[in-house]
Amino acid sequence: MRYDLVIFDNDGVLVDSEPISNRLLAAYLTELGHPTSYEDSIRDYMGSAMHRIHELVLERTGQRLPDDFDDVFHTRVFAAFERDLKPVAGITGVLEELAAEGVPYCVASSGSHARIRVGHRTTGLDRWFGEDRVFSSEDVGRGKPWPDLFLHTAERMGVAPERCAVIEDSPLGVLAGREAGMDVYGFTAMTPPDRLLRAGADAGRLFDDPRKLTDLLK
Repeated sequence: MRYDLVIFDNDGVLVDSEPISNRLLAAYLTELGHPTSYEDSIRDYMGSAMHRIHELVLERTGQRLPDDFDDVFHTRVFAAFERDLKPVAGITGVLEELAAEGVPYCVASSGSHARIRVGHRTTGLDRWFGEDRVFSSEDVGRGKPWPDLFLHTAERMGVAPERCAVIEDSPLGVLAGREAGMDVYGFTAMTPPDRLLRAGADAGRLFDDPRKLTDLLK
């Protein structure tokens, strides 16, 4: 393995949460008078921290979302996660191989610590991620596409950015990884390859099945 640290995005990479959360987000924004389709939500908000949703709605409509927007949304999402969430197919095999080879890994997500933990408990991935391996945009104040979260993660894990591999599935995450000076591997299950390429992903580092990832990392 040529990396000293592998940093996983969470939603869509470790847990198959993007379809669930984006359907709920689209429905809630529409309910509040901001018509949003599932496709709109995937395009505009996938991979972003909650503050970006507030910022985009304000920018586009001049209206602020309700003060309790985050709490209501997370209540709906967590209930759906506990009912329906699954790990991304093939990802546990990747974690097993990294652990067997002694390669450090962690998760760095735009989602909150509570969201990450609910997802991991529900899917059984919590056995792979102790508290010292979980990082959230809450830790740095602003999420992707800013590089802050990835740089913070590398610093806390004691690894130089150029020795890190980032596993991402959204253009915002690809941008953040590139800005952090890290190699970015793009998972194309939810995002068309051309969108990740436009964000700066390397065509030779795209994959459509996690079972192909460990060979790419080598």
